[in-house]
Amino acid sequence: MSEQQPKDSRPGLGLTGFASGHALESVPAPTEAELRLLERAVGYLGGQRLALLTGAGLSTDSGIPDYRGPDAPPRNPLTYQQFVGDPDLRRRYWARNHIGWHHLRHAVPNPGHAAAVVLERRGLLSGLITQNVDRLHTDAGSVNVIDLHGRYDHVVCLNCRSGFSRSEVAGLLQELNPGYLEQVRLDGGIAPDADADIADTESFVVADCPVCGGMLKPDFVYFGENVPKDRVARAFSMVDDAGALLVAGSSLTVMSGLRFVRYAAKAGKPVVIINRGSTRGDPLATLKIDMGVSTALTWLAENLPDLPAGGQNGAD
Repeated sequence: MSEQQPKDSRPGLGLTGFASGHALESVPAPTEAELRLLERAVGYLGGQRLALLTGAGLSTDSGIPDYRGPDAPPRNPLTYQQFVGDPDLRRRYWARNHIGWHHLRHAVPNPGHAAAVVLERRGLLSGLITQNVDRLHTDAGSVNVIDLHGRYDHVVCLNCRSGFSRSEVAGLLQELNPGYLEQVRLDGGIAPDADADIADTESFVVADCPVCGGMLKPDFVYFGENVPKDRVARAFSMVDDAGALLVAGSSLTVMSGLRFVRYAAKAGKPVVIINRGSTRGDPLATLKIDMGVSTALTWLAENLPDLPAGGQNGAD
């Protein structure tokens, strides 16, 4: 069965399974201290194309909880090995995700996503690499996007590799577990990956692949799983084609994102990091700005100068 898009998967709806609140519609102006840092950023970033790397801190203004922000609770996410190797943990995962999906399904892009679109349309980006799986960059209108960790609106069969929309799988789970959504009580919060805090998972029935009966898995990279090599190569190419790297909303805790900071810094390219709280890449940053990501990107999209005639890239 080929992948089918849900009927309501139009741009702007964001069928991600995440949002816990309404998206921020406007951003506050930078403070005087933040403005001075942003002006310094223009000195490093202006006049050249940028590779933009985004993380969970960008999507918090869409109501999606952060993984590792200052206010994020500690998490112990399921690993790929646990998902494929333990039927009980896999059942628990799908039960909690089924609840989380229906609580948090209508995330929409925020002004930070809109600012990334402006940067791209102005020709200031060599490309956009996102660690987020919420596909909100695509919903917002960004075109040249690498979803480094995959996308949450896709589900794949690990046996026959058939693909399905997440909404389609939600329908299968609803048929197999009638009344479950109405009967199960949410005991706590919902994590960024739609992992709902519920206790009653023992009776949940997991959906198998409708094509071959194989194991279904959300089509994003789990802890303990590698990012596909071709995807990583394309991301490095974006950094090669840029004169600087701009990181927005990532703690850079995992190597999948940190590697691009190390790569750009080794090449002598400016690295500007915008994030609430410290990041693993701070020692390598040319400039670190601790502030709201949507505010910063909106300001940069309005104030970075146009490229010189003929443009500029990392090879110039």
